[in-house]
Amino acid sequence: MNLANKLTILRVIMIPVFLLLLLTSWIPDPQKRIISVTIFALASLTDYLDGYIARKYNMVTNFGKFMDPLADKLLVTSALISLVELGDLSAWIAIIIISREFIITGFRLVAASDGIVIAASWWGKIKTFSQMLMIIVLLLNLNNIIFYYLEYILIGAVVVFTLVSCIDYIAKNKEVLKQ
Repeated sequence: MNLANKLTILRVIMIPVFLLLLLTSWIPDPQKRIISVTIFALASLTDYLDGYIARKYNMVTNFGKFMDPLADKLLVTSALISLVELGDLSAWIAIIIISREFIITGFRLVAASDGIVIAASWWGKIKTFSQMLMIIVLLLNLNNIIFYYLEYILIGAVVVFTLVSCIDYIAKNKEVLKQ
């Protein structure tokens, strides 16, 4: 169990803490939002750190290859569903984002069964970063005109990056579907 894997496990442990604090009624809204966004931001930072550490110090493991993307999907999906519950995000946006994750995960499983590894693309990395930034801004729930427009710009960007990254993965690896 190396440092990169420990960071991945930490991210998974942070998810229920994040959800409990965000969705609880015993902490007033401004405080619970600040605490929740802090936990989400720290969990998101572990996503960057565990990959960086694993590559830089040659700590890449099968556990990390499996758990890192799973932890990312659990974190983002949990946040999206919570934002829908809180009325801060339309369900159709969450459905597009979550559907893309199912499609690409299934696509990667089919590829893996044929011994093909589909690495993360730059579009996928941009998609992940923009999703996490959007979630942070939505969690902050700052009621001013600048954040109002920023939220809409980020939501639009996330939908575009989500769809483009999905198309990119499939187009670059379409031979997987021909087997």
